[in-house]
Amino acid sequence: MQLITRHLIAAAHNNAWANHRLLTACGQLSQEDFAAPRVSFFPSIKATLNHILTVDAYYLDAMQRSLRGDAPHPESRSFFDPEEPHERCAALAEAQRASDRVLIALCRSLAADEALLEHVVKVPRTAQVDHEPLHRLLAHVFEHQTHHRGQVHAMLSGTQVPPPQLDEFYCADDAPRRVEDFRVLGFSEDAIWKSS
Repeated sequence: MQLITRHLIAAAHNNAWANHRLLTACGQLSQEDFAAPRVSFFPSIKATLNHILTVDAYYLDAMQRSLRGDAPHPESRSFFDPEEPHERCAALAEAQRASDRVLIALCRSLAADEALLEHVVKVPRTAQVDHEPLHRLLAHVFEHQTHHRGQVHAMLSGTQVPPPQLDEFYCADDAPRRVEDFRVLGFSEDAIWKSS
């Protein structure tokens, strides 16, 4: 297996793990604090977490359609209507976990045919269809999530709930800090790092 494929599989697991940690912390907020106006790109923790989820759905749909040979979604803006599909953190967390499992499965499927890393994905935009190599689009999805998780992390600092540590995934010596999260998520160090 190519190193890039192994990295994408690990990145998909990191995404799910970081989302789990962040959403577990956000789940301790009152509904008032979850939806309260805050200073960031999106105006609340709720809005930012919903944005992560809707953008995931949009890109996953584009990738899956392209890999099946289907045309781009004819109504791609529907992924953002409503902009905040989940009012409460518990429902949002459940939907994000499901989305994260789809992303992990997609990345794992690349190990069977690594030529798909160069597959061109048709991404429907408002005025045109962009064409992106799959490996670059996946990198974008991971960066997008990391970017907005950082904003939520900062907004949590203004609440009574301490922001969780989100940078203990890639280093081998941090494995003991992941044990309980991995148990909840059904992950194992071997399944992620010893994929072959």
